[in-house]
Amino acid sequence: MNELPFTFAGQDLRALGSGALWWPDRALLCVSDLHLGKSERMARRGGPALPPYDSRDTLTRLSADIDRTGAQTIICLGDSFDDLDALAALGTSEKQTLTTLQAGRRWVWIEGNHDPGPIDLGGTHLSEYTAGPMVFRHIALPGAAGEVSGHYHPKTRLKARGRVITRPAFLLDDARLILPAYGTYTGGLLTSDNTLTQLMNDGAMAILTGPHPHIIPMPR
Repeated sequence: MNELPFTFAGQDLRALGSGALWWPDRALLCVSDLHLGKSERMARRGGPALPPYDSRDTLTRLSADIDRTGAQTIICLGDSFDDLDALAALGTSEKQTLTTLQAGRRWVWIEGNHDPGPIDLGGTHLSEYTAGPMVFRHIALPGAAGEVSGHYHPKTRLKARGRVITRPAFLLDDARLILPAYGTYTGGLLTSDNTLTQLMNDGAMAILTGPHPHIIPMPR
């Protein structure tokens, strides 16, 4: 399994190449910003037509991560659906996949800004979730510690061998961990953006996703 081990809040964690966070000691897998139904929402609002397979692809990758890790607790860290109408329009096969993935596991839906209300699926629905020394919420709060969040879809842009490479990335400092977006059709905010440079402490690191995750100082 392509992963990079690191320590946060005194816990041994793994950043998976897919963008999921794995906490082995708790058998806990966390993913953020699935944005299921984004292609349907864009078509509904008159945006560009995208191939309508994003939800299926996102759930296929999530299923593979659950199978590989054997996770027993799943945290979806907000913006799991592109909006509540996208949830209503989710296909039968995708809803069946979610039902199958939830069976025999604790499944926590964290409230996001795209999906702020109750959703008509199984699992527990919370504004935030605490496990040991860590708190899981959608948007980072000033002054928080041991915080795991999403929302910003962080990504890095690097030059390598004359090419520019852009990768989704985890951001990590001594107080907070921000996950990359997991959804297939999600964009991102560069780590050099003022929002992220002001949010992350000096010495923050970025863990680049992909086949071989690696850690670098957060580009600013």
